[in-house]
Amino acid sequence: MSGAATAAALDRTFQALADASRRAMIDQLALKPASVSELAKPLALGLPSVVKHLQVLKAAGLVESEKSGRVHTFRMRAGALRGVEAWLQARKRHLHAQFDRLDQLLAEDGETA
Repeated sequence: MSGAATAAALDRTFQALADASRRAMIDQLALKPASVSELAKPLALGLPSVVKHLQVLKAAGLVESEKSGRVHTFRMRAGALRGVEAWLQARKRHLHAQFDRLDQLLAEDGETA
């Protein structure tokens, strides 16, 4: 995947996760697959709203669905948050490098004092 495609995918993921209702659905789906009505129960949302939220999550590649008769069952996609995890790890490595450099500078300053 190109840098632009990776950035666009990351943008879609963060936009999808920006909504508290969608994060609650992700939390629920991380435990087990669930139908639209099961996902709607703990939320104060109607089924049409839940379906719209699920479409956003699906477009971001976070969930997938399976239809059996009239029931749509949603589940987390394997590795759905891998891009977010990689992005966060890169930021973490950068911060640690900065702190290591600060430690080094403070140690050098302590030696000259």
